[in-house]
Amino acid sequence: MNPWKGLKNLPHEMWVIFFTTLINRAGTMVLPFLTLYLTSTRNTTAAEAGLVIAVYGLGALFTAPVMGRISDKIGALKVMRGSLIFSGIAIFIFSFIKDYYLILFTVFIWSVLNEAFRPANLSLISEVVDPAQRRTAFALNRLAINLGMSIGPVAGGFLSLINFSLLFYVDAFTAIAAGVYLIYIKFNPPPKIIYKVDERDLRFVVLKDKNFLFFLAGVIPVNIVFFQHIGAMPIFVVNNLGYTTAAFGLFSAVNTVLIIIAEVPLNEMMSSWKYKNSLFLGALFCSVGFGGMAFVNESIGLIATIIIWTIGEMIYFPSTAAYVSEAAPPERRGEYMGYFQVTFSLGFMVGPWLGTEIYERLDAYYLWLIMFFIGITSALLMLFVKERHKIHE
Repeated sequence: MNPWKGLKNLPHEMWVIFFTTLINRAGTMVLPFLTLYLTSTRNTTAAEAGLVIAVYGLGALFTAPVMGRISDKIGALKVMRGSLIFSGIAIFIFSFIKDYYLILFTVFIWSVLNEAFRPANLSLISEVVDPAQRRTAFALNRLAINLGMSIGPVAGGFLSLINFSLLFYVDAFTAIAAGVYLIYIKFNPPPKIIYKVDERDLRFVVLKDKNFLFFLAGVIPVNIVFFQHIGAMPIFVVNNLGYTTAAFGLFSAVNTVLIIIAEVPLNEMMSSWKYKNSLFLGALFCSVGFGGMAFVNESIGLIATIIIWTIGEMIYFPSTAAYVSEAAPPERRGEYMGYFQVTFSLGFMVGPWLGTEIYERLDAYYLWLIMFFIGITSALLMLFVKERHKIHE
């Protein structure tokens, strides 16, 4: 059986989304190296760098539900186009900011513009892809992300040895290029159905969905753990293990190459699994992978732990997105995806800040053990997630 066979049935519009994401992510360099940039070029402490990441997460936290609802009203495609163009401009401006408080402000604005893309992207995939293919489609979307990330961070690691500003210029260029591509390429999404809904019900529908709220609460802990890969992990690899920023970029490529090879066929094969089983297994692997870094002191051990948490990532994140696409009523899909993205924003905001604080106040050993137990909390909660008894189509 060919595990890639599901791709041939995906619509043209899904491939447009794929290439848009690939172009954008191929130049994603600033965020993976932001803590290193701030500590080495702007002379911040690790905790101050962690706060900058937290502010980025705060901007994403604010943006996700708002842009989710805007996507429902004006269309996800328009939101994606605007996000790419204006976030590219913001990254370019960011490269010239030196004052720490201006950095905090600029990062917040960049986050608002950049993170508007995510809920709109997930909502648009749900619109153009049939429910039975969505887990594969979300895995394909992540394949685009990670194909790009196999280029961006590696190139960024070497560019950082020349001049950190080059990372900002390349990142800005690819974001704008992706936006231009999405504007001019042929894209025919299905006609948008206008639902007549009481605005008061629309406002509070997510807050009334107890099963969905339980799912969101269960996702947050493992997100806190996962975002150590841009928070404490780069500092740990450079400062504790003694590798260069270029080497960190190469270690990051282990994650992306494995995803490129295995994520789509893995999710195609697991498409019939119950959600609670795939969510539990994914969270478990993430927890063990990051927790195992407590015992790492050389490259082989580091690569092994990266492989373990990457397996968890490949299982967990497509399953969460597919679950939300089925949980959401079609007229509120952007809103549900927006609140789903809030869990990532919370993880992004809390994770790097918490990780760098623990790293500075205790040490790396306790950091990774604590992350293990935080992640296991998510794994256990996922066992109680209810299967969707009805797909809103």
